[in-house]
Amino acid sequence: MAQHDLLIVGAGPVGLSLALALKDSGLAVALADTRPRDAVAADPRVLALAHGSRLTLERLGVWHDLPATPIRHIRISQRGGLGRTRLDADDYGLPALGYVLQAGALAAALRDAVDRAGIAVMDETEIAALHPAGDAVTATLAGPGVALHGNTATARLVACAEGGLQAGAPDVVERDYDQHALIARVGIAGGHRDTAFERFTSEGPIALLPHGGDYALVHVASPARATELLALPEAAYLERLQAHFGSRVRLTHVAGRLRYPLGLRYRRDPVGQRTVWLGNAAQTLHPVAGQGFNLALRDVWALARTLLDHGGDPGLAGTLAAYRDARRVDRFGAINFTDSLVRLFSNDFAPLHHARGAALFALDMLPPLRHFIARRMMFGARAWP
Repeated sequence: MAQHDLLIVGAGPVGLSLALALKDSGLAVALADTRPRDAVAADPRVLALAHGSRLTLERLGVWHDLPATPIRHIRISQRGGLGRTRLDADDYGLPALGYVLQAGALAAALRDAVDRAGIAVMDETEIAALHPAGDAVTATLAGPGVALHGNTATARLVACAEGGLQAGAPDVVERDYDQHALIARVGIAGGHRDTAFERFTSEGPIALLPHGGDYALVHVASPARATELLALPEAAYLERLQAHFGSRVRLTHVAGRLRYPLGLRYRRDPVGQRTVWLGNAAQTLHPVAGQGFNLALRDVWALARTLLDHGGDPGLAGTLAAYRDARRVDRFGAINFTDSLVRLFSNDFAPLHHARGAALFALDMLPPLRHFIARRMMFGARAWP
């Protein structure tokens, strides 16, 4: 039976980042993932990385060669109403407010670094069950990888860093937004100039994020409207999309439309007996403001620091409680921030329509407020690096 100090369930970007953050800790760390070794590199999702996430990835030693597209300017507005604001990297003395990167490219770079560090990864290995006990967790393994790694493993701490939250679980809070997100790649005339657009409509936000030479699109709509939009020919859909942005940008083509449902799910308590949950296993957020992965990476870094600071047995209740307490303000701040944005900016209620315009106008006219929001998005609840 394999014995570890830390077993990380999931070798995606979150799990791999935690393993790298602890590579020099002296802890015996291993990862298990149901997928083959190179499957994560094929992940087509696009991540919006805040500047704070860049700093973390630099500390992990993987940032330099990542094919990330910078966001130097953000233009925020609402359709059919007054009020708009803009954020610019130069106002903060930064090279960019954030970056856009394919999830597969990040996962591939992290996996290469984990392999170079000699951290064990059990590919094609499912964690079928976890059985916490007094001084360790026993994991039941399944899948093709069992032939190499055996049927069981033990760890003093298990970090669940992959997979969604179980619906209906007693500790899980759920909210269905009755929205779907359409994602696609959109061409742009004249180049994007490192500028992102966030356009709020009555059905939900529409974001254009610079990615390579094109834009990555996130178009939030009701499920019925999403079905209608997916059925449109590309030219007809592009015309609909162009109407939302007017003359601000000229779109030339669209490709690769996909959809997925949106909702809020989070664990009230991200730690349990010798267990901690990270990433989508701890919380799944609405994509508005792009906070999900950035929050997960802050959680990863904080957990690694906590384990290093406390030393000894990583699964002790006091150590996990210290991590939970340290992350409470930022975690629930991000959850409530994104949830409030969805509620405020995704409806046809007339008074809120005017309130949205007033809020955007206030952001534009009050630089301290605008700078606080910008830094909150870049660095989390502390609003500083």
